[in-house]
Amino acid sequence: MGSNYMTDPVVFLIDTLFSLYILAVLLRFLLQTIRADFYNPVSQFLVKITHPPLRILRRFVPAIGRVDSSSLLLALLLQMLANFSILALKGVGISFVALTLLSFTDLLKILLDIYVYAIFAGALLSWFAPGNYNSVASILYSLTDPLLNICRKVLPDLGGIDLSPLVALVVLHLAKMMILPPLQQLASLLS
Repeated sequence: MGSNYMTDPVVFLIDTLFSLYILAVLLRFLLQTIRADFYNPVSQFLVKITHPPLRILRRFVPAIGRVDSSSLLLALLLQMLANFSILALKGVGISFVALTLLSFTDLLKILLDIYVYAIFAGALLSWFAPGNYNSVASILYSLTDPLLNICRKVLPDLGGIDLSPLVALVVLHLAKMMILPPLQQLASLLS
């Protein structure tokens, strides 16, 4: 009981700090992939906080086509370090392969969550502040429009009502339900 008293707050801090930075790295990766406006203040913030480790990593890890592989590798390494630290604090051992798979699964969950929250936030903004420009809304729409445009092509015309956010949210939640549990089970079998 005494060890949990200090372990839980440390685990919380490790998880929170790593998760926030990994989120920034993944957002930078996504915004680079969709060629978002990098003069946007949100983009500038993400570039500034993620540039130091990426500058070093890019010396050794080249991009693969348009894919910034160094950003993905940095996110994976950070997630592996976070998971390893948390499991070590809890006294749980894990193999390298299981740690890698668990970390990949966590990153995939974060990516899906980014889209879920971005679509939800974009939908709310369109209801409460339609037509208003701000830097956050611009980034949200840049991020979600490619996915929503695919949904719009599949949906029939419903007389001006756009249900593409709802369809995208359903698809994203189904993906989380169908992809993540098997990966988590495999990681637990390999540990």
